[in-house]
Amino acid sequence: MIAALRHRIDGWFLSRRPPSDRLELTQRNVYILPTKAGWLLGLTLLVLLIASINYQLNLGYLLTFLLAGSVAVGMHVCHGTLRGLAMHLLPPEPQFAGAAAVLRVVLDNARRSARYGIGMAVRGSGAWAWCDVPAQGSSTLDIAFKPEHRGLHPVPPFTAETRFPLGTFRVWTVWRPAARVLVYPAPEAHPPPLPPGEPRSDAGQVGGARAQHAGEYDGIRAYRRGDPLKMVAWKKVARAEATGSDDLFSRDTQQAQRQELWLDAQHCGLPEHEARLSRLCAWVLMADKLGLDYGLRVAGRQVAPSQGEAHKRQCLELLATC
Repeated sequence: MIAALRHRIDGWFLSRRPPSDRLELTQRNVYILPTKAGWLLGLTLLVLLIASINYQLNLGYLLTFLLAGSVAVGMHVCHGTLRGLAMHLLPPEPQFAGAAAVLRVVLDNARRSARYGIGMAVRGSGAWAWCDVPAQGSSTLDIAFKPEHRGLHPVPPFTAETRFPLGTFRVWTVWRPAARVLVYPAPEAHPPPLPPGEPRSDAGQVGGARAQHAGEYDGIRAYRRGDPLKMVAWKKVARAEATGSDDLFSRDTQQAQRQELWLDAQHCGLPEHEARLSRLCAWVLMADKLGLDYGLRVAGRQVAPSQGEAHKRQCLELLATC
């Protein structure tokens, strides 16, 4: 019952925080409370004050009020360490499922004195990252969290805090970013070879083109002067070098024009949807590494054959959101 009540209070508190990728810390969103050491120090000061009054100890008064003044100054310094700080979340990079997504937060300090001992973590995780922010400068913190599954995930709320300089007070704030992080399916560890190419619809071919073991298609010829580097069959060149040959090979464009590589979920031969997505993810990475033109078909949607970093991202985004 207590846990459920705490969860409801926490949800109500977070709902009152407007999502934003940039946060300016002011007196309205920075909170302060004594730590366990602070409460113990306050109890000690109370005992010292009672003993000084009881025994009329002038030195006891001096020690009590000296310590109390130090605590009051420390409270002001601790609160000022966070107050006035600006935090900015950089756009998160997509990640693969099963890997930790790294979120980068930039802390900007506009005042002429440094800020020390500032920590930040995903709310409730306990995995803190700490830094000092120089005067009129900035520092970057890397905060990691592990999404449970693929898809588009909201960035979890952050907690920033400091206990500088005495550790008797905890000053903290809660930040709710508006950004989202895209999580791709986890690629299959040991995928089978790429599926065979399909004849182009406008090529008038009856039979399909064959694909060799590692995704290299038929139509390999000797290198000719003037062939672009992207047409060089580097894997076949590496095999030739392993046997002591210096020959170069290029893909036959006339043969390549008669076939298309389609990565289709129906070619996976797996019953589970997530397993098919993992295999398609591994095939996309494999085809991109080989420099092949490839298309993707999954869940009634498709991406036309192409190549390059932008095309690979488009295919991976489709696998993450389908």
